[in-house]
Amino acid sequence: MSLDRTRSSSERAETPLTAAIMAGRWIRSAAVDDERGRHWRANPDPRGKSALAPEPASLYAGAAGIVLFFLELAAATGHEAYLDDARAGADYLAGTWGSQTSLSLYHGLSGTVVALAEAGWVFGDGRFEAAAVAAADRIVRSARPLDGGPGWSRDPAQSGDGGVVLGLLHASSMLGIPAYLDLAVEAGARIARLAVPGHRFGPLDDGCAPASSFERIWSGDSADLPGKPGDAAGGRADLPVDAVTPGFLSGTAGTAFLLARLYGITGDPLFIDAARRGAGFVRMVSVVAGRCAAVPHHVPQGRGLHYLGFCSGSAGVARLFYELYRVTGEAEDLAWCERLAHGIVESGVPHRRTPGFWNVSCQCCGTAGLVELFVGLWAATGRKSYLDFASVLAEHLIGRAVDHDGRGLRWYQAYRRLRPGEVSADTGYMVGAAGIGAALLHLDAAQQGDQARRVILLPDNPFPAIPVPSHRLGKESG
Repeated sequence: MSLDRTRSSSERAETPLTAAIMAGRWIRSAAVDDERGRHWRANPDPRGKSALAPEPASLYAGAAGIVLFFLELAAATGHEAYLDDARAGADYLAGTWGSQTSLSLYHGLSGTVVALAEAGWVFGDGRFEAAAVAAADRIVRSARPLDGGPGWSRDPAQSGDGGVVLGLLHASSMLGIPAYLDLAVEAGARIARLAVPGHRFGPLDDGCAPASSFERIWSGDSADLPGKPGDAAGGRADLPVDAVTPGFLSGTAGTAFLLARLYGITGDPLFIDAARRGAGFVRMVSVVAGRCAAVPHHVPQGRGLHYLGFCSGSAGVARLFYELYRVTGEAEDLAWCERLAHGIVESGVPHRRTPGFWNVSCQCCGTAGLVELFVGLWAATGRKSYLDFASVLAEHLIGRAVDHDGRGLRWYQAYRRLRPGEVSADTGYMVGAAGIGAALLHLDAAQQGDQARRVILLPDNPFPAIPVPSHRLGKESG
C-alpha cells in the first residue's frame, strides 16, 4: 500500500513532506528502464523541453541527484517503493559510470561517486560500493602533473578541480580509502598556492553603502549586461574575458570554501591562509549595509548585479563563511554568514523579484537553494527566525508548484535569467523537482523535533546533517 499521504491528486499539497511526495510522483513519471537500470527524462511533459542539454547520469540534472532524493524520500516516509527507485537508479550509475567523460562534481564522475557511495551505505550493497571505488580510482588515475602539483584542469573552482577534490574527500570518508584523501590534499595544496582571482585588478573600492541605500541593491536599477553573464546558473560562459566571479560554484568563494575544508582536515596553515585570502577578496567586493551584505555576480563589470542563490549569490557565498567559522571558531566568520542571510531577508524575497532572483525555483539559483541555507543556519545556530523564514520560502515554493494533469508536482521556471520567455520544468536535483523536493524534506526534518532524522547533504554543504531538535531551541527567537 502506498504511504503517499495526500488527500487526492487534484488537491494542492500543503506541507513540505506532501509536496516532496508529489514531486516524487512526477519524477517517477519520467522513469526510463533498460538493462542497465533506471534513469529519468529531464522533462516528461508532452512536448516538454529541458533547461539543459541531456545529462542522464549527473548530480546536477540526472540520475545521481535523483537517487539521493529518493533515498531521502524513503527515509522520510518509510515507503520502501522509493528505495526501489533509488536502487534502480544506482544500478544505472553502476553500469554506466565508465562512459562518463567529465570528472566534475556536478556534471560528471565525482558526483556519481557521491551517489553510489550513499546508495552503498543505505543498502549495504557491495556492488554499489565497488562501483564507487572503481569510479574514484579512475579519477585518481586521471590526475596529471600541473604547475605546483597534481590536478585535472586549470580551473580551481567548484565547477572544476575544486569539485573533484571535494568528491575525493567525500569518497575517502564514505569508502575508507586514505589514498583519495592524500591526492585531494596534494591537489588542494596546488590550488592554495594560486593567486586569488581578482587581485590582479589592483585596488578596488570596498563597495560599502550606507544603510539607507541598501534597498537600491534590489531595485533593479542595473540593467542586464550585454552578452549572457549569469545566463546559465553558476556558469562563466560569455562573461567578459577579464571578469572575476566571487560566487560559489564557479568563483572565488567556492575555491576558498574548499581550502577551509582542507584546513579543517589537515590543520595545515597553507590552507587557512589561502582561504582567508579568498574570503578577504569576497568581502572587499561585497556591498555592506549595517547587518546586511550582498555579493556582485562578477567584477568589475557586474557590480550592480547581485544574485541571491547558491551558484553565484549570497546563499552559496554564505557557505564559505560558515565553513570558516566551523573550522576556526572565529565569530566574525559567522557574522559574515549571517550578514549575507540578512541581506536575502531584507531583499523582500520570495514575494519580490529582483535582477538576481527572477522566475526560478531550483536549488542552483532559486528558492530551493535559499531554503537549504536557512534550514542549515537554523540547524547550526538554533535560531528560530531562520526556520521561520525557511518555512515562508517553502510555502511560496509549494504555492508555485503545478499539477495540471494529476501526475505530480513540478515547477516551471526561467532557468536562464536573460531568457525569461524560455520556461521549462525539470526533474533533476540542482535544476528541478528532485532538488526542490530534497530542500523541502530537509525543512520537514527540521520540523520533526526530537524525531529529526539525518539528511543527505552534498559535499559542499557545511551545515549539520542532523537538524537541531526543537527542545534545544529553548526561548531563542532571534
